Amino acid sequence: MENGTRRYDVLIVGAGHNGLVAAAYLARAGKRVLVLERAERIGGAAVTLEVWPGWKVSAASYVCSLLHPRIIAELELATRGYVAYAKDPTSFTPLLDGRSLLLGRDDAANAREIGAFSQPDVAGFAAFEREATRLGSLLADAFDADDASERDFDAATRTTLNGSAAALVEHFVETPVLQATLATDGLIGTDAGPRAPGTAYVLAHHYAGRALGTQGAWGYVRGGMGSISQAIASAAIDAGAHVRCNAEVERILTREGRVCGVALLDGSEYAAEAVLSNADPFTTFGRLLAAHDRPAELEAKLATWRCEGASLKLNLALGELPDFSARPGRAAAPHHRATVHVAPSLDYLQDAYDSAHANGGSQAPMLECFIQTPTEPELAPPGKHLLSIFAQYFPYSRADGPWDAPKREAAADAIVATLAQYAPNLPNAIEARQILAPPDLEREFGLHGGHIFHGELLPGQTLGDRFAARTPLAGLYLCGSGASPGGCVSGIPGLRAAEALLMPLAGVR
Repeated sequence: MENGTRRYDVLIVGAGHNGLVAAAYLARAGKRVLVLERAERIGGAAVTLEVWPGWKVSAASYVCSLLHPRIIAELELATRGYVAYAKDPTSFTPLLDGRSLLLGRDDAANAREIGAFSQPDVAGFAAFEREATRLGSLLADAFDADDASERDFDAATRTTLNGSAAALVEHFVETPVLQATLATDGLIGTDAGPRAPGTAYVLAHHYAGRALGTQGAWGYVRGGMGSISQAIASAAIDAGAHVRCNAEVERILTREGRVCGVALLDGSEYAAEAVLSNADPFTTFGRLLAAHDRPAELEAKLATWRCEGASLKLNLALGELPDFSARPGRAAAPHHRATVHVAPSLDYLQDAYDSAHANGGSQAPMLECFIQTPTEPELAPPGKHLLSIFAQYFPYSRADGPWDAPKREAAADAIVATLAQYAPNLPNAIEARQILAPPDLEREFGLHGGHIFHGELLPGQTLGDRFAARTPLAGLYLCGSGASPGGCVSGIPGLRAAEALLMPLAGVR
């Protein structure tokens, strides 16, 4: 998909969704753009893969909320195959005593579910939702401001965001299972327990999405998450951008103190006035840039940048739906469409974190489970179902030595055994499984340390404290999730990098 020349206006390292967004906007502005992707496919972690014949798997990222409405509209993604639909019900948390909590968009139904545990929590949950939505809206607005920082918020809001997810939910509700269900949004992708400072920010970040037209709503993408990347790539290519796969960048080239192109692993070189990197900060600045080209401020920031993942993705091909003891039945039911949580209490979540680093992984992990096939059966062979499990905590660096095949299998066994306590038919329903521990996420999707956000969304690494799109090295821009405003499939870092290049500061190119 390239035109044969080796000179472009802009080179983009990586065809993840952010890199493709940047390519689309730059090409629409008249720039000659080439995207170089090391894998044989585009999309980075936003992909749909045929992991097993007849199965379409959102192998890494799995649900959508934060994709910026402006990107959806301006790149006309709806005409290019992008269709997102809201999850409803939104959350199902079973308990071992036979009770469960099913939450959705029906306020009356939520009141009945919560009221079975605590009548005061009915009003408390509504108040929590208002506060979480307020925080998410503030962050969404901040994401659109290049120079936004927590200092732009009032003192009370800053205190809340810098606090813990546990403290935030405990302020509003008292029921352990409700507290834990709400707190999980503050832990996803984060190597921290629910009582860690800053996890309230992570929770608010997950309420910042507007892709589905409702603040904080999450949903599935028809055809899997790869449909997002394919739609954005279509917009970029139609605008004139070129994409080359199986083209791994080995280093970013410089001349006289500014970027001048890239060299590929195969020895070929491309010249350009600017390079945008969709790779994480460690890869971009630590591996692709020669040490003598690295500005001192980047070295200092990398030295303290926290970027070791603790999330494991387990994709399961099932012969039948999980039959939950709390809501029996193997036919598709509303709770099968919801996010299924294994999160009975805050203490359970804290124990999962506390035990993980000592033991190499949680034996009783926090689980977020998604089953898209009840609403989109064509993702699996007839009568089959796809279960996607996001599990914590399984740290990249293990106290008992590096990850190997037996440790991967043991981690998957622990996850299946945990979920089987709530759905006893699960082990016998599994026909195949894909295990993506943090080192696998690093190898398969280029995520340094297996961190899905290119670095923690914790104090010192959010908003204005994150890496900026414009780097101190002239001509080099960061367009991946390591740049502000951070992770999730939003496209905002890609958009920001494109805008930074198109609107240079006075005296800076």
